Amino acid sequence: MPNSAVSEAIEILRANDRGGYTIPTARLYPYQWNWDSAFAALGFSYFDRARAWRELDLLFEAQWADGMVPHIVFRRNDPDYFPGPAIWQSGTEPQSSGISQPPVAASIVHDMVVRGGVADLNRARALFPKLVDWHRWYLAARDPDGTGVIGIVHPWESGRDNCPDWDSGMAGVTIAPDLGPYHRRDTDHVDPAERPSTEQYDRYLTMVKFGRDCRWNQAEIARNGPFFMADPGIHFILTRANRDLLALADRLGEAEAAAEIGDWIARLEAGAGALWNPAVNAFCAKDLRSGTFSDGLTNASVLAWYAGAGTAHQQEAMLAETRRILDRVEYAFPSWDPDHPAFEARRYWRGPVWLVMNAMIARGLAECGHGDLARRIDADGIRLTDLSGFWEYFDPLIGAGLGGPAFTWTAAIRIALAHDATGKRAA
Repeated sequence: MPNSAVSEAIEILRANDRGGYTIPTARLYPYQWNWDSAFAALGFSYFDRARAWRELDLLFEAQWADGMVPHIVFRRNDPDYFPGPAIWQSGTEPQSSGISQPPVAASIVHDMVVRGGVADLNRARALFPKLVDWHRWYLAARDPDGTGVIGIVHPWESGRDNCPDWDSGMAGVTIAPDLGPYHRRDTDHVDPAERPSTEQYDRYLTMVKFGRDCRWNQAEIARNGPFFMADPGIHFILTRANRDLLALADRLGEAEAAAEIGDWIARLEAGAGALWNPAVNAFCAKDLRSGTFSDGLTNASVLAWYAGAGTAHQQEAMLAETRRILDRVEYAFPSWDPDHPAFEARRYWRGPVWLVMNAMIARGLAECGHGDLARRIDADGIRLTDLSGFWEYFDPLIGAGLGGPAFTWTAAIRIALAHDATGKRAA
């Protein structure tokens, strides 16, 4: 990786720094986002370790009393973004959204400790109980019946907002008649053809309204809200994060917590099979209200290796499907199967490549002995940023940069790629 590219990536993180927390990109995303912030910490950790820990400390400053770490922290009101704090009405300080996001933080903390020293271990010790509380919240609030399958109550909670995975669940959402007029800000900054549709947004806001109306009672939202779907992305990321949290517990001598975390891992490992869709030969999203499976392989499906999930037969079947998809695109890994009729190469999570997902996918593949595929995915990440720059996401067919420019997590992953061999990153 050219030093100029490393320097540019570092400057993007610094430019998006808002005094201890990092925004994903100017104007389009002017707040602190949960998993974006964790990946920002990963990027900072390679050149400013104190700043990396500060990022995580500020993220967990917004943790709710029940343990949830929200998906957006509204540290100031910014008219460039909708829906802002006035729509969510969380009643928290700092103000935040009422849902969570993929829990990658524990894996990134573990990575920083492995690469660090005593000071890093001490910083991790301070964060450890907060990480445990968040993971405990996920197991309770998003699997209230103890099935071993983690659900989400809003597509935004998955981090893969408008992926076709959610189409069946979204179809069952009756749009609230009293949403009132609203003005989306995302399409002021990005081509609407690359963003979720207006009909999808109406349903997103209907889900937010339900949460607001029940004062963000998480049990009520999961059991009776308009949307509840199992997400292989969250399930596999949480499984891996629990393993990394267990490794942290062992380093810190937290025996009691280690026992509890071990139980969580066993529960999620047992539940993973419920996400297997034999019609697709992949782990797929599933509507927990109707039992309907999503019918496409996604970049979340191939996080199975990152989680160490699946039987030998399932992994063999998925490997064949993964190779098929890699043969179909110039740049890996697309967020939706390019052979599926719902594939859209340029529309948000319905086809484009996301480097943060690639980082986890490549690590899992490398750890499971598929180094050739991991190297392909890592190399494509470098090719994409060399070709188009540090965009939010990329067209898998031609490599064009899409979404927001000068994007924090893309820069962070490029920095990690410059320092680590394939498969050695935390997330």
